[in-house]
Amino acid sequence: MLSNVDLQLSMEPKEYKTALKELESTLSNLQQALRETEVPVIIVFEGWGASGKGTSIARVVNALDPRYFDARTTGKINEEKLMRPFLWSFWTYLPPKGQIVILDKSWHRLIMPNVRDNWGINAKETEGFYNDVKAFERQLTDDGALIIKFFLHISKKEQKRRFKTLEAHPTTAWRVKPHDWVQNKQYDHNLSLFENMLEQTQTEANPWHIIEAEDRKYAAVKIIRTIISSIKTRLGLNGANINLPAPPKPPEKISFPRILKDISPKQHIDCDQYKEELAHYQHRMHMLGNKLYSRRRSAIILYEGWDAAGKGGNIKRLTNELDPRCYAVVPIGPPRPQELARHYLWRFLVKTPKDGHITIFDRSWYGRVLVERIDELTPEHIWRRAYNEINEMEQHLVNHGVVLLKFWLHIDKDEQLRRFNDRVNDPNKQHKITEADWRNRENWDKYEEAADEMLHKTNHPHAPWIIVESNNKKFARVKVLKTVTDALDDALR
Repeated sequence: MLSNVDLQLSMEPKEYKTALKELESTLSNLQQALRETEVPVIIVFEGWGASGKGTSIARVVNALDPRYFDARTTGKINEEKLMRPFLWSFWTYLPPKGQIVILDKSWHRLIMPNVRDNWGINAKETEGFYNDVKAFERQLTDDGALIIKFFLHISKKEQKRRFKTLEAHPTTAWRVKPHDWVQNKQYDHNLSLFENMLEQTQTEANPWHIIEAEDRKYAAVKIIRTIISSIKTRLGLNGANINLPAPPKPPEKISFPRILKDISPKQHIDCDQYKEELAHYQHRMHMLGNKLYSRRRSAIILYEGWDAAGKGGNIKRLTNELDPRCYAVVPIGPPRPQELARHYLWRFLVKTPKDGHITIFDRSWYGRVLVERIDELTPEHIWRRAYNEINEMEQHLVNHGVVLLKFWLHIDKDEQLRRFNDRVNDPNKQHKITEADWRNRENWDKYEEAADEMLHKTNHPHAPWIIVESNNKKFARVKVLKTVTDALDDALR
């Protein structure tokens, strides 16, 4: 991919000036079209040290309205980033619909040669990164985003010349680091690693564009032309089909195990046993929370279940003796405008706990295959796609070392009605009952079917579902505390 590139390509100054003026005008108009069509664009710049990424980005943004783009230098892989799954920071950079983000370095950083060497990333981990990267890019394009990836290529001789030029001036000498010279010294070795990275992350939907960057003028024009061509193709403005996956045909009706019907939620625990076990497991939770922090392991605990199943009270008992500085509870309601403007997983992944901390989701990303499915808020081909997206996302979290626990709080229909009526009749609880709760109850059978399919398709050894019999709230609280503490204890051994 890189070995056959002609690095002698260049452009005369007059030709460059004429071409750039026309291209900048076109790109400016296309930026407006992106806003109107609400297409988010992510432009990625990777390449050799001193290959001109900064200069190229400056040429691109010169044509853009600064109100509707964001240029980000992803920077060093610091401790803050290492304390979360490696894609976390890039989820935080995602632009809302209709806007552009330009990244100087990207999610490919952890599979770049010098980073791999510095952090001791082995071959197995590298393979996992490739899989995560391809899944991440596919999820974004499936959701309508346009990703444009550039790799700026220069020769060993040209790189050495540029390093010396930079070092010769006091104002630019700081830009050349020891690892830059190492990259140049080991140019041939790094070339093969770059080749492998490009090949592993090259897909039809998200290809790499190799830029011959020894002549900066030629590189700038090629980059802007590529951006224009990619946007036109995505918007269907050049006679090509719009680059969006066609909605698949409705799948054949498949029967799934009726998981919930076979589980009785009527487990019981007496008051004395409850008090004894609650105190025991809360103390154990306190000790394990401290141990989790000292070992720099993170945990995500999510709750799904029937309305009025007791999620709030359960969470309160779970966190009762945890250090409040080391956990966060995230209640999930209808998405806000800034959340609707991004991939639906964005609002969850930006809440990912850093190492040593716990995040508890009161409802979660599973809303896409539950409420959004039942209330027809999301087209079928999109919510069906979510099963695979969720499985990939959870695998990425677990790969980082997150302890992931998923609870379904299960009650029967009669118990739900009793709790609804208690809320209606108690002035202190009336805020907890809404018209949506009654409406959801009318769709009980549909929700049960959706929950069965969800439990079947997203239950994996690394991210299991635990069904909690919750007609008796005390039993449910103890079961969750025991399950969580056992899982944390196992993970920390």
